[in-house]
Amino acid sequence: MSELSKPEEDFQDPGEAQCPVNVELLGAEAGVAASASASSLTVSSVATGESLPQEALKEMKANLIKFLLFKYLAKELTSQAEILKKVLRDNQEQFSVVFSQASQCLELVCGVEVKEVDPREHIYIMVPNLGLTCDVMLSGGQSMPKAGLLVLILSLIMRNGDRAPEEKVWGALSRLGVCVGSVHCVFGEPRTLLTHVWAQQGYLEYRQVPYSYPARYEFLWGPRAYAETSKREVMAFLLRVKERASRAFPPLPVEAAREEDEAA
Repeated sequence: MSELSKPEEDFQDPGEAQCPVNVELLGAEAGVAASASASSLTVSSVATGESLPQEALKEMKANLIKFLLFKYLAKELTSQAEILKKVLRDNQEQFSVVFSQASQCLELVCGVEVKEVDPREHIYIMVPNLGLTCDVMLSGGQSMPKAGLLVLILSLIMRNGDRAPEEKVWGALSRLGVCVGSVHCVFGEPRTLLTHVWAQQGYLEYRQVPYSYPARYEFLWGPRAYAETSKREVMAFLLRVKERASRAFPPLPVEAAREEDEAA
């Protein structure tokens, strides 16, 4: 049986993806305000051709993110036809918007890029972003992809003169809902991930600040990060994400922004 003709029953949450995918996590870095939490509204209940409510679009996007993650972990291709049949329930007119936003969220949070390998048949493959192989090294690829978080840490180090004090790193992560001492549904316990897993793999260097007393610690790029990507590639990625985010979520007019602030 081919990769593109497997039964619909194969579409299921990919392991740890049973918890909601937190697309706001790296959206804060890119200025994105996108939500991937599935609502209770079923898309199939909306008549074809009508304008879909935002709740239905959010549900479609959340389901598509989970579907693409499953395909990525299973190392399978997918196609526009399969997505329309199994995820979007033949809502052809919504494909472009939902697919674009789901792909962007997947790239931001998980570091997984959706590439079209056959433009004629619209066949897609999911690959690690920026060439980082940290996800391949974790449990044979069976855990949730985490390269998106690694890119965020690497960029934070760059913005702090190539060495980021650990308190700045933990502070930045806590503002994104990833807190030291708490197990995150996608990233696990952040201190263990950064100071043990990624430090041992060579993606990060975690060391004591020279001559500091009491001892303070900082993060630097590790040798494997330099081998698999570059500062130029990381910056180009972040700029590309920001540019796409500004197109997808343009700034509100001043009056609308003021009303939204007052309502909040």
